Amino acid sequence: MVTNIVEAIQQKLGYAPLQKVDANSQEIKGVNKLSPEQKLHQAAVPAVLAAILKYSDGTEGINILKNEQRAWVNTIYSGRQEDVIRKVAEYSGATPETAAHEMERICDEAVNFVRDSIKTPDPEKLRSFMNSQRHNILSHLPAAMKVGDVLNEETFDDRTNKMEGPVSGFLHRIENII
Repeated sequence: MVTNIVEAIQQKLGYAPLQKVDANSQEIKGVNKLSPEQKLHQAAVPAVLAAILKYSDGTEGINILKNEQRAWVNTIYSGRQEDVIRKVAEYSGATPETAAHEMERICDEAVNFVRDSIKTPDPEKLRSFMNSQRHNILSHLPAAMKVGDVLNEETFDDRTNKMEGPVSGFLHRIENII
């Protein structure tokens, strides 16, 4: 089983592999060479997963593990979904309608993946699992979209979340433990 939520969503939905953000430029290398569809996936997957990460840490986060059908994008963005949909659409060149549809597909898959990974509805297990995915998610999130601003989570767009290498990898592992 894939333990990286970004890779799991990408594979399940049949997307091309997503690129990591360069820690220095805060952008995807070769972003201009990506097709509009790849840009949409590149923007939407980490934007949705960042919102799930934030939502799972709140008091209502346990709803992800319950068998309730929802309009998940509306739920995880708590009324700010139009802002993020616009940002994903602008980044990718897609229409807002296309971005919203794709984000809902991604969100449904992500919720299913989280449910499959966490068998019992336990808020602490949910937080722990999503925190273990934090680096995987944020290292794919283009800072240009400023999703952290929309979610009131300024650390999401911080370059330290996107750094790679032996020292950064060690620090990210410590971060996951804490």
